[in-house]
Amino acid sequence: MNLTGDTFLITGGGSGIGRGLAKALHKLGNQVVIAGRRKSALDEITAANPGMKSVQLDIENAAAIRSFAAQVTAEFPFLNVLINNAGIMRAEKLLSQQPDLADAEAIVTTNLLGPIRLTAALLPHLEKQPHAAIMNVSSGLAFMPLALTPTYCATKAAIHSYTQSLRYQLRERTLRFWNLCLRMWPQI
Repeated sequence: MNLTGDTFLITGGGSGIGRGLAKALHKLGNQVVIAGRRKSALDEITAANPGMKSVQLDIENAAAIRSFAAQVTAEFPFLNVLINNAGIMRAEKLLSQQPDLADAEAIVTTNLLGPIRLTAALLPHLEKQPHAAIMNVSSGLAFMPLALTPTYCATKAAIHSYTQSLRYQLRERTLRFWNLCLRMWPQI
């Protein structure tokens, strides 16, 4: 991965860490494509950064990920860097949570299953690129959990472990893998 001349896809690029990464990488001369649920947030950042592109994606929707991957690789054939950044954090009171575990399931789907599914869908395309990388955004909370957000912390530990396994299984390929482990309150 270079800091210039690459084509980045950043999930969760409409706000927070993803937005900061998108703006910084765009300023360095990269083609940046942001993905997220809220079209208004995506439109706001692309309007403020001419040349930046966006594609709407609900990372929780498993059925949409394959068609999204096909669309984004068709529109951006030189896509060579995936940053799995989309994530949600919700406080959970384990003794009074709802029986359906909706919050915990949404956190697992967004923070863990979404990146796994998107990585699987984009791997064939990324392997064809001369230089490619996948970066999964983790957190220091993977190692030092915050008791009020147990599922969030567990998903960040899991995405860290998943990235280590990806790196090992694909060690003889040209792909590179990074865990971007951020402190609890990053400054971008």
